[in-house]
Amino acid sequence: MNTNLQDEHNASWKKKIVLFLISQNISLFGSSVVSFAIIWHITLETSSGIWVMFFTICALLPQVFISLWAGVWADRYNRKHLIMLADGFIALATLGLAIAYWTGYQRMELILLVSVIRSIGAGIQMPAVIALYPQIVPTEKLTKVQGINQSLNSVLMLLSPAVGGVVLGSVGITGAFMVDVITASLAIVVLSFIRVEKAARSTEPASVFTELRQGIAYTFNNRLLRGILICFGASFILITPAAVLTPLLVERSFGNDVWLLTANEVVWTIGTLIGGVFVYMKGNFQDKIRTVAICLMAFGVTFGLLGIAGNFTIYLIIMGVAGFFMPIVATAQTVLIQENVEEAMMGRVFSLVQIVTGSAMPFAILFFGPLADIVPIGSILVVSGALLVVVGALYQITSKRAGLN
Repeated sequence: MNTNLQDEHNASWKKKIVLFLISQNISLFGSSVVSFAIIWHITLETSSGIWVMFFTICALLPQVFISLWAGVWADRYNRKHLIMLADGFIALATLGLAIAYWTGYQRMELILLVSVIRSIGAGIQMPAVIALYPQIVPTEKLTKVQGINQSLNSVLMLLSPAVGGVVLGSVGITGAFMVDVITASLAIVVLSFIRVEKAARSTEPASVFTELRQGIAYTFNNRLLRGILICFGASFILITPAAVLTPLLVERSFGNDVWLLTANEVVWTIGTLIGGVFVYMKGNFQDKIRTVAICLMAFGVTFGLLGIAGNFTIYLIIMGVAGFFMPIVATAQTVLIQENVEEAMMGRVFSLVQIVTGSAMPFAILFFGPLADIVPIGSILVVSGALLVVVGALYQITSKRAGLN
Protein backbone atom coordinates (compact mmCIF):
# COMPACT_ATOMS: atom_id res chain seq x y z
CA MET A 1 0.00 0.00 0.00
CA ASN A 2 2.77 2.41 0.95
CA THR A 3 4.58 1.55 -2.26
CA ASN A 4 1.46 2.33 -4.29
CA LEU A 5 1.01 5.68 -2.53
CA GLN A 6 4.65 6.53 -3.20
CA ASP A 7 4.26 5.63 -6.88
CA GLU A 8 1.15 7.83 -7.11
CA HIS A 9 2.99 10.71 -5.44
CA ASN A 10 5.94 10.38 -7.84
CA ALA A 11 3.65 10.24 -10.85
CA SER A 12 1.74 13.30 -9.60
CA TRP A 13 4.71 15.65 -9.16
CA LYS A 14 6.38 14.41 -12.35
CA LYS A 15 3.23 15.12 -14.35
CA LYS A 16 3.00 18.59 -12.81
CA ILE A 17 6.62 19.52 -13.51
CA VAL A 18 6.48 18.21 -17.10
CA LEU A 19 3.43 20.36 -17.80
CA PHE A 20 4.98 23.32 -16.00
CA LEU A 21 8.25 23.08 -17.95
CA ILE A 22 6.35 22.75 -21.22
CA SER A 23 4.21 25.77 -20.37
CA GLN A 24 7.09 28.04 -19.34
CA ASN A 25 9.39 27.07 -22.20
CA ILE A 26 6.61 27.65 -24.75
CA SER A 27 6.14 31.11 -23.24
CA LEU A 28 9.91 31.77 -23.16
CA PHE A 29 10.32 30.67 -26.78
CA GLY A 30 7.58 32.99 -28.05
CA SER A 31 8.92 35.94 -26.07
CA SER A 32 12.49 35.33 -27.29
CA VAL A 33 11.45 35.01 -30.94
CA VAL A 34 9.46 38.25 -30.78
CA SER A 35 12.24 40.09 -28.94
CA PHE A 36 14.75 39.19 -31.65
CA ALA A 37 12.26 40.10 -34.37
CA ILE A 38 11.52 43.48 -32.76
CA ILE A 39 15.16 44.48 -32.28
CA TRP A 40 15.98 43.50 -35.87
CA HIS A 41 12.91 45.37 -37.13
CA ILE A 42 14.00 48.49 -35.25
CA THR A 43 17.55 48.10 -36.56
CA LEU A 44 16.41 47.72 -40.18
CA GLU A 45 13.84 50.52 -40.01
CA THR A 46 15.90 53.13 -38.17
CA SER A 47 19.60 52.15 -38.41
CA SER A 48 19.80 53.97 -35.09
CA GLY A 49 21.67 52.93 -31.98
CA ILE A 50 19.52 55.36 -30.00
CA TRP A 51 16.33 53.45 -30.89
CA VAL A 52 17.99 50.14 -30.02
CA MET A 53 19.02 51.64 -26.67
CA PHE A 54 15.43 52.85 -26.05
CA PHE A 55 14.06 49.37 -26.78
CA THR A 56 16.61 47.70 -24.48
CA ILE A 57 15.73 50.06 -21.62
CA CYS A 58 11.98 49.59 -22.17
CA ALA A 59 12.39 45.81 -22.30
CA LEU A 60 14.55 45.47 -19.17
CA LEU A 61 14.04 48.22 -16.60
CA PRO A 62 10.25 48.02 -15.97
CA GLN A 63 10.53 44.41 -14.79
CA VAL A 64 13.19 45.48 -12.31
CA PHE A 65 10.97 48.24 -10.88
CA ILE A 66 7.89 46.01 -10.58
CA SER A 67 9.80 43.13 -8.98
CA LEU A 68 9.41 44.15 -5.33
CA TRP A 69 5.63 44.30 -5.59
CA ALA A 70 5.64 41.14 -7.73
CA GLY A 71 7.37 39.26 -4.93
CA VAL A 72 4.67 40.29 -2.45
CA TRP A 73 1.95 39.20 -4.88
CA ALA A 74 3.71 35.85 -5.46
CA ASP A 75 3.60 35.19 -1.70
CA ARG A 76 0.07 36.54 -1.25
CA TYR A 77 -1.82 34.95 -4.17
CA ASN A 78 -1.88 31.63 -6.00
CA ARG A 79 1.36 31.59 -8.01
CA LYS A 80 -0.12 29.55 -10.83
CA HIS A 81 -2.92 32.08 -11.32
CA LEU A 82 -0.42 34.96 -11.17
CA ILE A 83 1.70 33.35 -13.90
CA MET A 84 -1.35 32.80 -16.09
CA LEU A 85 -2.57 36.38 -15.58
CA ALA A 86 0.88 37.78 -16.45
CA ASP A 87 1.04 35.67 -19.62
CA GLY A 88 -2.46 36.81 -20.56
CA PHE A 89 -1.53 40.45 -19.86
CA ILE A 90 1.48 40.16 -22.17
CA ALA A 91 -0.55 38.39 -24.87
CA LEU A 92 -3.29 41.05 -24.85
CA ALA A 93 -0.76 43.89 -25.08
CA THR A 94 1.02 42.20 -27.99
CA LEU A 95 -2.30 41.45 -29.71
CA GLY A 96 -3.21 45.13 -29.42
CA LEU A 97 0.11 46.02 -31.04
CA ALA A 98 -0.53 43.54 -33.87
CA ILE A 99 -4.01 45.00 -34.48
CA ALA A 100 -2.60 48.54 -34.54
CA TYR A 101 -0.02 47.50 -37.15
CA TRP A 102 -2.67 45.67 -39.19
CA THR A 103 -4.77 48.84 -39.31
CA GLY A 104 -1.83 50.92 -40.50
CA TYR A 105 -0.81 52.59 -37.23
CA GLN A 106 2.85 51.62 -37.39
CA ARG A 107 4.98 53.70 -35.06
CA MET A 108 8.17 52.88 -33.16
CA GLU A 109 6.83 54.68 -30.10
CA LEU A 110 4.00 52.14 -29.92
CA ILE A 111 6.49 49.26 -29.94
CA LEU A 112 8.34 50.91 -27.04
CA LEU A 113 5.10 51.38 -25.08
CA VAL A 114 4.08 47.74 -25.54
CA SER A 115 7.65 46.66 -24.66
CA VAL A 116 7.21 48.42 -21.31
CA ILE A 117 3.91 46.58 -20.74
CA ARG A 118 5.48 43.24 -21.72
CA SER A 119 8.39 43.91 -19.37
CA ILE A 120 6.01 44.62 -16.48
CA GLY A 121 4.24 41.32 -17.19
CA ALA A 122 7.57 39.47 -17.22
CA GLY A 123 8.56 41.14 -13.95
CA ILE A 124 5.34 39.97 -12.30
CA GLN A 125 5.73 36.47 -13.70
CA MET A 126 9.36 35.71 -12.91
CA PRO A 127 9.33 35.60 -9.06
CA ALA A 128 6.13 33.51 -9.16
CA VAL A 129 7.68 31.03 -11.61
CA ILE A 130 10.85 30.47 -9.57
CA ALA A 131 8.95 30.36 -6.28
CA LEU A 132 6.52 27.76 -7.67
CA TYR A 133 9.17 25.08 -8.26
CA PRO A 134 9.53 24.05 -4.57
CA GLN A 135 5.74 23.76 -4.34
CA ILE A 136 5.55 21.04 -6.99
CA VAL A 137 9.01 19.43 -6.91
CA PRO A 138 10.50 17.43 -4.00
CA THR A 139 13.49 19.25 -2.51
CA GLU A 140 15.95 16.49 -3.45
CA LYS A 141 14.87 16.72 -7.11
CA LEU A 142 15.16 20.50 -7.51
CA THR A 143 18.68 20.43 -8.96
CA LYS A 144 17.84 17.76 -11.53
CA VAL A 145 14.71 19.63 -12.60
CA GLN A 146 16.64 22.89 -12.90
CA GLY A 147 19.21 21.06 -15.04
CA ILE A 148 16.45 19.98 -17.42
CA ASN A 149 15.05 23.51 -17.50
CA GLN A 150 18.47 25.05 -18.19
CA SER A 151 19.01 22.62 -21.07
CA LEU A 152 15.60 23.42 -22.56
CA ASN A 153 16.31 27.15 -22.20
CA SER A 154 19.62 26.75 -24.01
CA VAL A 155 18.04 24.84 -26.90
CA LEU A 156 15.35 27.50 -27.28
CA MET A 157 17.86 30.34 -27.12
CA LEU A 158 19.82 28.54 -29.85
CA LEU A 159 16.70 28.37 -32.04
CA SER A 160 15.12 31.75 -31.22
CA PRO A 161 17.34 34.03 -33.34
CA ALA A 162 16.95 31.82 -36.42
CA VAL A 163 13.18 31.48 -35.97
CA GLY A 164 12.87 35.22 -35.31
CA GLY A 165 14.70 35.97 -38.55
CA VAL A 166 12.58 33.52 -40.55
CA VAL A 167 9.32 34.86 -39.10
CA LEU A 168 10.33 38.50 -39.70
CA GLY A 169 11.42 37.74 -43.26
CA SER A 170 8.37 35.66 -44.19
CA VAL A 171 5.36 37.22 -42.44
CA GLY A 172 6.75 40.56 -41.25
CA ILE A 173 6.76 42.17 -37.85
CA THR A 174 2.96 41.89 -37.46
CA GLY A 175 3.16 38.12 -37.91
CA ALA A 176 5.99 38.04 -35.39
CA PHE A 177 3.75 39.74 -32.81
CA MET A 178 1.19 36.97 -33.29
CA VAL A 179 3.81 34.31 -32.47
CA ASP A 180 3.95 35.66 -28.93
CA VAL A 181 0.16 35.83 -28.68
CA ILE A 182 -0.17 32.20 -29.78
CA THR A 183 2.63 30.83 -27.57
CA ALA A 184 1.40 32.76 -24.50
CA SER A 185 -2.11 31.39 -25.05
CA LEU A 186 -0.75 27.84 -25.36
CA ALA A 187 1.30 28.31 -22.18
CA ILE A 188 -1.83 29.39 -20.29
CA VAL A 189 -3.80 26.38 -21.56
CA VAL A 190 -1.05 23.90 -20.57
CA LEU A 191 -0.60 25.50 -17.13
CA SER A 192 -4.35 25.30 -16.48
CA PHE A 193 -4.05 21.49 -16.23
CA ILE A 194 -1.82 21.77 -13.15
CA ARG A 195 -3.39 21.98 -9.70
CA VAL A 196 -1.40 24.21 -7.36
CA GLU A 197 -2.60 25.54 -4.02
CA LYS A 198 -1.83 29.01 -2.70
CA ALA A 199 1.39 29.10 -0.64
CA ALA A 200 0.84 28.76 3.11
CA ARG A 201 1.31 32.03 5.00
CA SER A 202 3.39 32.31 8.17
CA THR A 203 1.98 35.72 9.15
CA GLU A 204 -1.36 37.50 9.09
CA PRO A 205 -2.18 39.43 5.88
CA ALA A 206 -0.89 43.01 5.91
CA SER A 207 -0.56 45.90 3.50
CA VAL A 208 1.62 45.46 0.43
CA PHE A 209 4.24 47.87 1.81
CA THR A 210 4.29 46.08 5.17
CA GLU A 211 4.84 42.73 3.47
CA LEU A 212 7.45 44.36 1.25
CA ARG A 213 9.38 45.53 4.31
CA GLN A 214 9.01 42.08 5.87
CA GLY A 215 10.54 40.50 2.79
CA ILE A 216 13.48 42.91 2.74
CA ALA A 217 14.09 42.45 6.48
CA TYR A 218 13.84 38.66 6.17
CA THR A 219 16.40 38.62 3.35
CA PHE A 220 18.98 40.98 4.82
CA ASN A 221 18.74 39.52 8.34
CA ASN A 222 19.61 36.10 6.94
CA ARG A 223 23.38 35.60 6.56
CA LEU A 224 23.03 33.16 3.71
CA LEU A 225 20.62 35.29 1.68
CA ARG A 226 22.57 38.48 2.35
CA GLY A 227 25.75 36.81 1.11
CA ILE A 228 24.01 35.48 -1.99
CA LEU A 229 22.66 38.92 -2.92
CA ILE A 230 26.07 40.53 -2.48
CA CYS A 231 27.62 37.74 -4.53
CA PHE A 232 24.98 38.14 -7.26
CA GLY A 233 25.49 41.89 -7.45
CA ALA A 234 29.28 41.79 -7.61
CA SER A 235 29.46 38.86 -10.03
CA PHE A 236 26.85 40.23 -12.45
CA ILE A 237 28.69 43.55 -12.59
CA LEU A 238 31.95 41.76 -13.39
CA ILE A 239 30.31 39.40 -15.90
CA THR A 240 28.98 42.41 -17.85
CA PRO A 241 32.11 42.97 -20.01
CA ALA A 242 32.05 39.34 -21.22
CA ALA A 243 28.27 39.38 -21.71
CA VAL A 244 28.05 42.69 -23.59
CA LEU A 245 31.45 43.61 -25.01
CA THR A 246 32.62 40.31 -26.55
CA PRO A 247 30.85 40.95 -29.90
CA LEU A 248 32.77 44.22 -30.10
CA LEU A 249 35.96 42.38 -29.13
CA VAL A 250 35.37 39.87 -31.95
CA GLU A 251 34.77 42.68 -34.47
CA ARG A 252 37.90 44.56 -33.43
CA SER A 253 40.19 41.54 -33.09
CA PHE A 254 39.01 38.99 -35.69
CA GLY A 255 36.89 40.85 -38.28
CA ASN A 256 33.38 42.12 -38.89
CA ASP A 257 31.94 39.17 -40.82
CA VAL A 258 28.46 38.26 -39.57
CA TRP A 259 29.41 34.59 -39.18
CA LEU A 260 32.06 35.53 -36.62
CA LEU A 261 29.49 37.28 -34.42
CA THR A 262 27.03 34.42 -34.92
CA ALA A 263 29.65 31.84 -33.95
CA ASN A 264 30.39 33.85 -30.81
CA GLU A 265 26.75 33.54 -29.65
CA VAL A 266 26.16 29.98 -30.85
CA VAL A 267 29.24 28.52 -29.13
CA TRP A 268 28.28 30.15 -25.82
CA THR A 269 24.78 28.69 -26.10
CA ILE A 270 26.13 25.23 -26.95
CA GLY A 271 28.31 25.46 -23.85
CA THR A 272 25.29 26.31 -21.69
CA LEU A 273 23.38 23.40 -23.24
CA ILE A 274 26.14 20.95 -22.31
CA GLY A 275 26.28 22.49 -18.84
CA GLY A 276 22.54 22.00 -18.41
CA VAL A 277 22.85 18.34 -19.38
CA PHE A 278 25.71 17.98 -16.87
CA VAL A 279 23.52 19.44 -14.10
CA TYR A 280 20.76 16.95 -14.96
CA MET A 281 23.21 14.01 -14.97
CA LYS A 282 24.82 15.17 -11.73
CA GLY A 283 21.43 15.31 -10.00
CA ASN A 284 22.54 17.34 -6.99
CA PHE A 285 25.40 19.44 -5.61
CA GLN A 286 26.11 18.60 -1.98
CA ASP A 287 28.06 21.80 -1.28
CA LYS A 288 26.30 24.43 -3.38
CA ILE A 289 28.28 27.38 -2.03
CA ARG A 290 31.54 25.69 -3.02
CA THR A 291 30.04 24.88 -6.43
CA VAL A 292 29.09 28.54 -6.99
CA ALA A 293 32.51 29.72 -5.84
CA ILE A 294 34.33 27.34 -8.20
CA CYS A 295 32.13 28.40 -11.13
CA LEU A 296 32.73 32.10 -10.46
CA MET A 297 36.47 31.49 -10.37
CA ALA A 298 36.18 29.45 -13.59
CA PHE A 299 34.32 32.38 -15.17
CA GLY A 300 37.12 34.67 -14.10
CA VAL A 301 39.81 32.47 -15.63
CA THR A 302 37.96 31.88 -18.91
CA PHE A 303 36.99 35.54 -19.32
CA GLY A 304 40.60 36.53 -18.76
CA LEU A 305 41.71 34.01 -21.39
CA LEU A 306 39.15 35.45 -23.84
CA GLY A 307 40.89 38.79 -23.42
CA ILE A 308 44.27 37.44 -24.48
CA ALA A 309 43.19 34.85 -27.09
CA GLY A 310 44.91 35.66 -30.37
CA ASN A 311 43.29 32.92 -32.46
CA PHE A 312 39.55 32.81 -33.18
CA THR A 313 39.30 29.02 -32.89
CA ILE A 314 40.94 29.11 -29.47
CA TYR A 315 38.68 32.03 -28.54
CA LEU A 316 35.57 29.99 -29.44
CA ILE A 317 36.76 26.97 -27.43
CA ILE A 318 37.26 29.20 -24.38
CA MET A 319 33.83 30.80 -24.93
CA GLY A 320 32.18 27.37 -25.03
CA VAL A 321 33.95 26.34 -21.81
CA ALA A 322 32.77 29.56 -20.13
CA GLY A 323 29.19 28.86 -21.21
CA PHE A 324 29.37 25.41 -19.63
CA PHE A 325 29.56 26.94 -16.14
CA MET A 326 26.52 29.23 -16.47
CA PRO A 327 23.77 26.60 -15.88
CA ILE A 328 25.78 25.13 -13.01
CA VAL A 329 26.12 28.41 -11.10
CA ALA A 330 22.54 29.44 -11.90
CA THR A 331 21.13 26.10 -10.73
CA ALA A 332 23.26 25.80 -7.59
CA GLN A 333 22.46 29.35 -6.49
CA THR A 334 18.73 29.09 -7.26
CA VAL A 335 18.29 25.72 -5.54
CA LEU A 336 20.33 26.96 -2.55
CA ILE A 337 17.76 29.74 -2.10
CA GLN A 338 14.79 27.42 -2.71
CA GLU A 339 16.06 24.99 -0.06
CA ASN A 340 16.67 27.64 2.60
CA VAL A 341 13.74 30.05 2.29
CA GLU A 342 10.29 29.65 3.85
CA GLU A 343 7.64 28.94 1.25
CA ALA A 344 5.66 32.00 2.34
CA MET A 345 8.67 34.30 1.70
CA MET A 346 9.90 32.71 -1.54
CA GLY A 347 8.38 35.25 -3.93
CA ARG A 348 9.75 38.28 -2.10
CA VAL A 349 13.24 36.82 -1.83
CA PHE A 350 13.40 35.98 -5.52
CA SER A 351 12.05 39.41 -6.41
CA LEU A 352 15.07 40.93 -4.63
CA VAL A 353 17.34 38.56 -6.54
CA GLN A 354 15.66 39.69 -9.77
CA ILE A 355 16.20 43.34 -8.88
CA VAL A 356 19.89 42.79 -8.20
CA THR A 357 20.53 40.70 -11.30
CA GLY A 358 18.30 42.82 -13.54
CA SER A 359 19.83 46.16 -12.57
CA ALA A 360 23.50 45.18 -12.21
CA MET A 361 24.25 44.86 -15.93
CA PRO A 362 22.45 48.03 -17.13
CA PHE A 363 24.28 50.09 -14.51
CA ALA A 364 27.60 48.32 -15.12
CA ILE A 365 27.50 48.91 -18.88
CA LEU A 366 27.24 52.67 -18.23
CA PHE A 367 30.81 52.33 -16.95
CA PHE A 368 32.22 49.54 -19.11
CA GLY A 369 30.71 50.81 -22.39
CA PRO A 370 32.55 54.15 -22.49
CA LEU A 371 35.62 52.50 -20.97
CA ALA A 372 35.78 50.12 -23.97
CA ASP A 373 36.45 53.11 -26.23
CA ILE A 374 39.42 54.14 -24.10
CA VAL A 375 40.92 50.86 -22.85
CA PRO A 376 41.37 47.66 -24.94
CA ILE A 377 38.45 45.28 -24.31
CA GLY A 378 40.92 42.44 -23.78
CA SER A 379 42.41 44.32 -20.83
CA ILE A 380 38.94 44.93 -19.38
CA LEU A 381 38.20 41.20 -19.59
CA VAL A 382 41.49 40.29 -17.90
CA VAL A 383 40.90 42.68 -14.99
CA SER A 384 37.20 41.83 -14.55
CA GLY A 385 38.10 38.13 -14.77
CA ALA A 386 40.72 38.47 -12.04
CA LEU A 387 38.19 40.28 -9.83
CA LEU A 388 35.65 37.48 -10.44
CA VAL A 389 38.20 34.98 -9.14
CA VAL A 390 38.52 37.12 -6.02
CA VAL A 391 34.71 37.33 -5.62
CA GLY A 392 34.43 33.53 -5.90
CA ALA A 393 37.16 32.98 -3.32
CA LEU A 394 35.68 35.54 -0.90
CA TYR A 395 32.21 34.03 -1.28
CA GLN A 396 33.58 30.63 -0.30
CA ILE A 397 35.66 31.95 2.62
CA THR A 398 32.99 34.22 4.13
CA SER A 399 30.26 31.62 3.79
CA LYS A 400 32.33 28.96 5.52
CA ARG A 401 33.27 31.35 8.32
CA ALA A 402 29.57 31.99 8.83
CA GLY A 403 29.01 28.24 9.10
CA LEU A 404 27.01 28.01 5.88
CA ASN A 405 27.20 25.25 3.27
